Order: sequence, then C-alpha cells, then structure tokens
Amino acid sequence: MATCSTGCAPAVRLCQRLNRLKTLDGDMMATSLKRCLSTLDLTLMGVGGMVGSGLYVLTGTVAKDTAGPAVVISFVFAGIASLLAAFCYAEFGARIPKTGSAYMFTYVSVGEVWAFLIGWNVILENMIGGAAVARAWSGYLDSIFNHAIQNFTETHIMQWNVPFLAHYPDLLAAGILVFASVFISFGVQVSSYLNHIFSTISMGVIAFILVFGFMLADPANWSQEQGGFAPYATAYILVSCVLTLMVPWRTLDPNSALADAFFRRGYSWAGIVVAVGSICAMNTVLLCNLFSLPRIVYAMAEDGLFFSIFARVNPVTKVPVNAILVFGILMAGMALIFDLEALVQFLSIGTLLAYTFVAASVIVLRFQPEKTNSKDTTTTSPNVNAEVSPAPSESQTITEDSEEPKQYESFSDKLQLVERQKTRERRGVGHLKAYWEPYLDRLLGDCEPGEVVAFCVMTLIVSSVSLCAVLEFGNEQLQFPVWCFTMLLVIFTSAYVLSLALIWIHEPQRNNQTFQVPLVPLTPGASILFNVFLMMKLSLLTWIRFTVWIAIGLLVYFGYGIWHSKEGLRELQPKDMAARYVVLPSGSLVETVQSVQPDGQVVTSAHQISSPAAPTATEADGNR
Repeated sequence: MATCSTGCAPAVRLCQRLNRLKTLDGDMMATSLKRCLSTLDLTLMGVGGMVGSGLYVLTGTVAKDTAGPAVVISFVFAGIASLLAAFCYAEFGARIPKTGSAYMFTYVSVGEVWAFLIGWNVILENMIGGAAVARAWSGYLDSIFNHAIQNFTETHIMQWNVPFLAHYPDLLAAGILVFASVFISFGVQVSSYLNHIFSTISMGVIAFILVFGFMLADPANWSQEQGGFAPYATAYILVSCVLTLMVPWRTLDPNSALADAFFRRGYSWAGIVVAVGSICAMNTVLLCNLFSLPRIVYAMAEDGLFFSIFARVNPVTKVPVNAILVFGILMAGMALIFDLEALVQFLSIGTLLAYTFVAASVIVLRFQPEKTNSKDTTTTSPNVNAEVSPAPSESQTITEDSEEPKQYESFSDKLQLVERQKTRERRGVGHLKAYWEPYLDRLLGDCEPGEVVAFCVMTLIVSSVSLCAVLEFGNEQLQFPVWCFTMLLVIFTSAYVLSLALIWIHEPQRNNQTFQVPLVPLTPGASILFNVFLMMKLSLLTWIRFTVWIAIGLLVYFGYGIWHSKEGLRELQPKDMAARYVVLPSGSLVETVQSVQPDGQVVTSAHQISSPAAPTATEADGNR
C-alpha cells in the first residue's frame, strides 16, 4: 500500500497542478489596461458584435444549404442557447469583473488546464470569427460590383482547387483585417467612436430591411412549389422571414443573400443600401473581435499560461499591441485562404464549447464554499461564539474518539470539540439542505462541501453528450434497434435528471449584491444540453480540425504554460507564518507557530492555552 502511494505521488501532484484554481487579488478592478468605456460604449459594442455576418450572410447560407425557410426555427434554437449562455456570462461578469471572459471564469472555478483549453478555444473562436466576417465583408462589397473583384483575382492573380480551401485568395479580406488591426492598436477610445457610427448605420439598415422587405413579401415563396417551408432540418428570426419571403430560398446567393434579394426584385438602390449597411455592421464585428481577442491572449499571458510577450501593454495607448498585431495578421492569413463555410463551421464548435464550460462553472462556483484569505486563517482570534464551519478541515484526519493528538486549522474549531457541543449546526454552502439530511446524510454526509456537486456536474456533461449522441446518431448511423435506442434514452435522461436533483438538494451561495442566474442548476443545465446538442450537428471534418487545434494547445500548455503559471510560482513561495492548534490527550491546547525564513530555516515556537475543560498549568506541569 505504501509502495502504491509512493508510486502514485507524482501523478497526484500532476493532477493537483492541472486543477489548481486562480487566486483573485483583493482589488479585482486593478489592471494595466485603460478603462475608458462607458455603459453606452459597451452596449453598442455588444450590439455590434452580435449583428454582422451572422445576420447578413449566414441567414442566406443556412437557408439555401441547410434549412430553407425553416431557418426561422434554426435561429429560435440558436437564440435559446445564446440566451441561456448569456445568463451564465452575466453572473460571472458581475462576480469576477476581470479581462478574460470564459477563460477567467473557468480558471476561478474549475481548474487551470481546463481554463487554458477554454482560453485556447476562445482565441480560435475570435480568430475564426474575424476571418469569417472579413470574408463576408469582401463578398458583400464584391456583390455591389457584380463580382468584379473575384473575377479579376481568379483571372489575373491566381486560383486553386485545393480541398477545404477557398477557390481564390481573398486579398481584400486579408487587407481589411491588417488595416483594422493597425487602426485598433491606436487605443480603445478611437475604435469605440468608430463603432458608434457603424452600429447606428447598421441598426438603421436593419429597420429598413424589415419594413421594405415585408412590403415585398410573397407567401408563395414558402409553398410546396418553391420547395416548402422546412425541406431539411428543423433547428435574427424576422430577417430570415423577410429573406425567404422575398425570393425562393433555393435561388439565394449565400455570399450576399440580402443585398442580392433586393437586386433581383428590381430595387438596385435598396440592394446598395443593404450592402452598405452590411459592410458597416461587419466592420463593428471586426472591431469587436479585434478588441476582445488580444485581451483574452493578454489575460492568459498575464497568468503565465501563454507567452509573456503578449502580456506587454503599450505605455501610451494602454492596449496589448503585440497581441493585436500578431493575431490580426494570423486572422488575415485565415481569411486569405479559407472559404466562409469552413470558417463558420469551425467557429461554432469553439463558441459552443466555451458556453458549455461557463454553464458548468456557474454550477460549481454556486455550490462551492467561499475561500477565505490565508492571512485571515492564521490570525483567527479565540472567540468562543465565533461561527464554526460545519466542514472538517484537511488537517482533521483523526477521529474525535481517538486519544492521539489532533490538529485543527482554527481555534474556534478546537473549542467546538473541547466543549463537546452537540447542537445542530447551520448547513453551510455545498452541504446537504437540512430537509434532506435525515434521508441522505448517511450516504452523502461525509463528502467535502461541493464535492458531490462537482461530481454531478461531470455526470451532467457526460449524460448530455451521451443523450445527444444517441438522439443524433442512434437511428441512422448506428442503426440501433428500437428497444436499445429507447433503453439508452431512458438511462441517459435519468442520469441527467438525477444529477440536477442531487445538485439542487445542496445549499447554494446566496449573494444579493450581484446578479445571479435564476433557477440554478436548471438554467445552466439546460444550457449545457442545448450546446452539446448543437455541437453534435457539426460535421466530422470540423471535429477533426478541432481535435488538431486542441492537440496544439496541449503542446503549448505542457511545453510552456504549466512551467510559467503564476499560480504555480505562488505555490512555491514560502509562507511568512503558519499557525496550528494541537490537542493533547489531556485536553489542553498547544498553539504552534512556524515562521519560515528566506534561507529555508524554520523557527518554531509553542505555548499552551488552557481550555475550559483542560487541566491548569500547574497540573499539566505535574503530569509532565
């Protein structure tokens, strides 16, 4: 047994390093970046980030190639998933107001390696998103000039027929990304003003599309003669209605669907208005991607998990210029060679995975006891009336009935034992609720606070993946018989529901000072299920690309991040003072204080404290 423990020690230490949590400093608002955006700035930036290629380009692409007029239903499903994720992001944004988005949230609640992988995927998400928008931007501008730019490039520059790549290099898309990267490196305020202008124009054009588009609507375009309402799959709603009512969905131009629809109905001026509005909208998305991506990279570099060169902030503009320029150029390279469809598929998987981890992190953090500052635990005053934590500390490894010395982290915990208080304690965060304690305490009562919840969250994710896989592949690809298909659905659905129920019967944190997601764990649990279901709809090639990207990320983490992690370096730093209270068999208390010197020497001092049930100092001396 001892040999096994010794052999497993390196693996245990590695797991501890991979799952260590980020320690938040006292002033979470402190940053070397410049804080200058108002509520209006952030609101318009959020609107600009939402309304871009997804509205002007993907509406036509999905309607033509996937869903037809039932693209309306597709956007309903996507909207529900986005709304649930927005609730989870809002809670974390209120609790942890630091740069880093899903990466920071996961680092605080789940662990380091998971945070790195989420950050790595958010980087991919923003890179792909920027490249896709630039490609759509180029396509819309090209549509205004009747595809003259594409024809010139293919005729006089070059074209290729390589699988998974575009038919020609999109020099215009790459050029706009390089220009935008240089522009945004001049500072936040400049790009914010430009975002105001583009967002205002974009919202005006959307209103124009809705009003004028419904005037040109023809219900016959949803008839069976034109292909029906839902020809394929059934998974921006008003705009998709307008688009598929204006022209038959099978005739849509996927590169510039909205503008092309107005051109084909004979309203060229309206098509130009829509094209200009779409370019403005996609400019705002480019600005948002180039604004958020460098800050994710900066946050990871600041924590030591990514190369330190990206943590440098320009002293004049107060923005991470290195991250902006390097990743802006990488975006431009992707926009140059990949077509829009490949970029969009790759974009979705990173976004949905980040949504899933944020939802899981909300549950874990909601049922996790608040961590106290280490300085507070070493200077705890001997207050008999102090509230006692119901959870045993890590050092309480010896049972109460033993006659051997016991160690306790706090003085109040020791007084609780010495006085033999048998009163029922108030249930703390992460413990079973009082109502369920008589029924489940024998089964779950010995678990650490939040331990059962963490296990249930893992079960929730696994059951969601299994359930969605059976629903998506069980009948067609795997060809399960009916009894097997039904049995698997019952098993995985039961595991999903049971996990939610076990989480619900534990005490959550109750914080009225900041926003909290309603109906936890139901809301984040539903978010996990929706996101996993949508990920299962993606192509095999997308999953292969995603796996390659994850493998590259793991090489970066194990080759650099794990060795330069600031949390890892923090663990190696010596503690200034450590205090423990030791119980002697006689019932007296001995406070042991260890002071760690810079050269590694340890100076230990101890003094005895008499408790109400302990013998006097004279009696103790006599016993010795």
